[in-house]
Amino acid sequence: MLKISNVVRFGMVFGALLASAASVQAQAQTSAYPTRPVRIVVPSSAGGGTDILARLMAKKLTESMGQPFIVENRAGAGQALGIDVVARAPADGYTLLMAASAIVLNQVLSKKTSYDTVRDFAPVSLVASVSNVLVVNPTLPVKTEAELIDYAKARPGVLNYSSAGTGTSPHLSMELFRSMAGITLTHVPYKGTGPAVVDVVGGQVQLSMPNLLTAMPHIKAGTLRALGVTGPRRATALPNVPTIAEAGLPGYESVQWYGLLAPMGTPAPLVARLHAEIAKSLASPEIQAALTNEGAEAVGNKPEEFAAFIKSEIDKWSTVVKTARIQQD
Repeated sequence: MLKISNVVRFGMVFGALLASAASVQAQAQTSAYPTRPVRIVVPSSAGGGTDILARLMAKKLTESMGQPFIVENRAGAGQALGIDVVARAPADGYTLLMAASAIVLNQVLSKKTSYDTVRDFAPVSLVASVSNVLVVNPTLPVKTEAELIDYAKARPGVLNYSSAGTGTSPHLSMELFRSMAGITLTHVPYKGTGPAVVDVVGGQVQLSMPNLLTAMPHIKAGTLRALGVTGPRRATALPNVPTIAEAGLPGYESVQWYGLLAPMGTPAPLVARLHAEIAKSLASPEIQAALTNEGAEAVGNKPEEFAAFIKSEIDKWSTVVKTARIQQD
C-alpha cells in the first residue's frame, strides 16, 4: 500500500509540475507574442468599411506590438472565402479576421454556409459599429418617422424601399422596422448600396436604410431627408436626427458592426493580449477622429462580451428572417 501511495503522490506532484511548466510556457509565449508578422484577413475588396477599419487597426497594432500587422483582402463567395481561410488557419494568433456583421447575416440566411461563427471563431473584440439611417426622397410628404408610418399604413404596399441586396444589413434593418411599425412596404433589391441610394435620390423608389457613410453626402446636399438612425444613440454627424427607437419604436436597434476574430482554439492569453492592445488603440485620438470621420463609433468590448453580442445577433436576425419569410438557400 505504501508503494502505491508513493506512486500516486509522485503522479500528482509530477502532474502539478507539468501544469506549472505549461503555464509558464504559455505566459512566455504571450509576453513574446508576436514574434513574426500577423495577417488580418478582410473577406471583402479593398476600400470598403471592413477594409478601412482593418487598415486603421493594423497600423496601430504594428506600432504598439512591434511586428507588422498586414491586411490581406480575400474577397469572394459572399465573403465566405476569406472567412473560411481564417476558420481553417492555425490557432496561434498569427491569422486574424476583420469581420463585418455579414458574417452573421450570411449564416442566418444560408443553410449552406460552410462556417459557424460561434463554433469556428474566438471573438477578440467588437471594434466599431456604424448606424444605418432611414432616408426618404424629399418629395415624399413626410418629415418624421411617425408621419412615414401613418402614410404607409394608409397606403399598404404602395411605398417601395431599396436595399444593397437581399439579406444585406439595409434590407434586414428595414424589415425589422417594417415589422415593428406594422406596415407593408415593397422591397426592391439592388446590387450594392450606391445604386440603391441613387434611385431614392432620383425618385424611382421612395425610401431606404443605407449606412451613414453612403447617405451623408446626399443628406447634406438636401437630396435625401433623414428621419432616424438605427443605432442605440444619435449619430455625431447627425445630432438633430433622432434614433428610430426614440422617434416611436422603442427597442428598435440595428447596426452594421465590425469586429476582430481569431480561429477557435487560439490561446486565451493571446486573445486577452490582442484585446488589450485593440482597446488601447481605439482610445487614441487618432483612431477616434478617423472613426468619427467614417461615421463609425469605437467599441472595444471584451472577448466574452463580443461573444454574447454575436449570439444575440444570430437570434435577432434569425427571427427577422423567419418573420419576413425571406427565402433561405
